[in-house]
Amino acid sequence: MTAGRANPGTRAWRDPVAATPYGAVRGRYESGVAVFRGVPYAAPPFGPRRFRPPVPPEPWDGVRDAGAFGPTAPKPPYSEAFAQYLSDPVVAGDDCLNLNVWTPEPGPGARLPVVVWFHGGALTRGSSAVPVYDGRHFARDGVVFVSVNYRLGVEGYGVFPGVPANPGLRDQLAALRWVHDSVEAFGGDPSQVTLAGQSAGAISVGALIAAPQAQGLFRRAVLQSGPPEAFERDKVRRMVRRMASRLKIPATAEAFAAVDRDLLLRTQAEIGRLSSPVLGGPAFGIVIDGDLVPRHPLEALVDGDAARDTELLLGWTRDEYRLWLVPGGLLERVDRLGAVALAGAMARCRCGSEVPRGYRALRPGVGTAETVGQMVTDHLLRLPLHRLAEARPGSSYVYEFAWPSLRPGLGACHALELGFVFETGDMPDSAKLAGDGAPQDLAHAMHGAWVRFVTTGDPGWEPWDATHPVRVFGEADRISHTEYGLRDPVVALWSADARRDVAATEDAGKSAPTAPTAAPGGTRPVRLVRPVRPVRPVRGTELRAVVRRLRRAGGAGRD
Repeated sequence: MTAGRANPGTRAWRDPVAATPYGAVRGRYESGVAVFRGVPYAAPPFGPRRFRPPVPPEPWDGVRDAGAFGPTAPKPPYSEAFAQYLSDPVVAGDDCLNLNVWTPEPGPGARLPVVVWFHGGALTRGSSAVPVYDGRHFARDGVVFVSVNYRLGVEGYGVFPGVPANPGLRDQLAALRWVHDSVEAFGGDPSQVTLAGQSAGAISVGALIAAPQAQGLFRRAVLQSGPPEAFERDKVRRMVRRMASRLKIPATAEAFAAVDRDLLLRTQAEIGRLSSPVLGGPAFGIVIDGDLVPRHPLEALVDGDAARDTELLLGWTRDEYRLWLVPGGLLERVDRLGAVALAGAMARCRCGSEVPRGYRALRPGVGTAETVGQMVTDHLLRLPLHRLAEARPGSSYVYEFAWPSLRPGLGACHALELGFVFETGDMPDSAKLAGDGAPQDLAHAMHGAWVRFVTTGDPGWEPWDATHPVRVFGEADRISHTEYGLRDPVVALWSADARRDVAATEDAGKSAPTAPTAAPGGTRPVRLVRPVRPVRPVRGTELRAVVRRLRRAGGAGRD
């Protein structure tokens, strides 16, 4: 079945209709763009399917209505402090493995480039129904835009005995396969698919492009504010065990499936309230499972052959950490803690005192909170992305979003750029983070760079090479410009720290094992220049002291 408008006198023909492998769906025309919402790509993941890998949906007869967003995955709400900045709609229902499609030409034959979008939210919050993620401007510019819901928190990333890990990531793979099989009927070209995500969505994209089962299902990838990562299984197991202890049940999938869903969400929120990127703490994340994630995704992309021909667009914001520290007054608390907070940051990043000393030399006069925030941001996010670009010169493009929010204290914080990428800055949900009056010319520039990349593989500036070009958006009065070696002084600090570790280990007569790569939410060192880096003992007492002192303010996961 193909789309049609042949008979405007009847609703059935006025609305666009497209075929999927499981049945036909009817969308809506909105401002000249066809939109299909809430299209199932897998069966509801509850009942006997709970905590299990996704399975195909039941086929349906006739034409299924796709005029409204489908159910969102179970998730706890943001705290009051963060809800003033971030929107997270809830749509009730079990059929939460669904997706949405915006397309300018709903029918086979158009062969348009495709974006598959995975939302952020620390793998515990968020959905495709967030208004900022409206795909109409991508469709307006000739791109088929697909946004995906997937399981979150313990439902999607809990580790249980006898059950395959990473069901939320497996949901995303199922959605990607749906796109490969179905998007041509919506006007898309399955050979021109770009995976894109921000924060936890970017982490998911990194895992997918490294996954053996996903090879051949995409051509390009965008990772914004989140590098490829994998948590240690024990870290996630501890989260599950803490929940089980609080609920007084065994830490098994069967026992968790018998718990009231709302109670499970409340317990998850209580246990995870300190899982901030700055503070660390318990969290859910992707784990190495020997199957979909056979090794650490960053290692697979840097050292292996995974997605070797994939073009990459890698980005971050200048002040990522401010979304993690400004709500709830954490920024001021870290400043007051002074040396204790720096000790906690060194424990979090597993680095020596030379690193914070170097940051202060590079930015004399800044407060402790900014030093801590930039250290943690670099360690968890920018340096792994820098390393990925270094491993893929000629096919990687790097940018930094520098425009400061009009909301006090936020600066160019985490997630601020999304209203510009989607050109949805005129929405109240974007203004919650950016303030009123965000510059439209900057939105045109950011959105245009993404459209050029997904269409041609070239966003409009030089690919990564020995000069380290970084496109900077929104700095001072400039819409965009290129800087060379923008973060090289910071990279040099961490590289020198790694060399000191190697030298100390060699002096001690010990072998230096290859270190795991740092990742958002992890507690491991970054490997940059040297191929080896020994793991420092965790300074747990300092880190625990910081967490205790910040406990009253709570924590927030990555957006």
